[in-house]
Amino acid sequence: MKLLLDTHVFLWWVSDAPELSDAARAAISDPGNTCYLSLASCWELSIKSSIGKLKLKKPVERFISEQMQKNGFLLLNIELRHVAKVESLELHHRDPFDRLLVTQAKTERMTLVTADAVLSDYGIRCIW
Repeated sequence: MKLLLDTHVFLWWVSDAPELSDAARAAISDPGNTCYLSLASCWELSIKSSIGKLKLKKPVERFISEQMQKNGFLLLNIELRHVAKVESLELHHRDPFDRLLVTQAKTERMTLVTADAVLSDYGIRCIW
């Protein structure tokens, strides 16, 4: 199964945070699954770091690169077809990063790993 990790899930996984659900932890650690981090999440982490909402011990690029390699995660690029589909999404959720993750999950037939229950209203498969 192809899993798309929401930004908070990525952070909770790499920090072994107790907030990560058992189901999410099991799915991510399953060797039969392939985990992806969207470039949108990397962008979100950079923004949060720059405004002081996220404190990392390393620059964002180095932190993400190291964690991606350490965990065997793959990067999901943002393509025009992902961005264009945001236009037709209902407004269940207004966060632009989450809306892009939804369209990426739909387009690429991925399961979104997220604690945000509202995102399942878009008809995508979610794990939490």
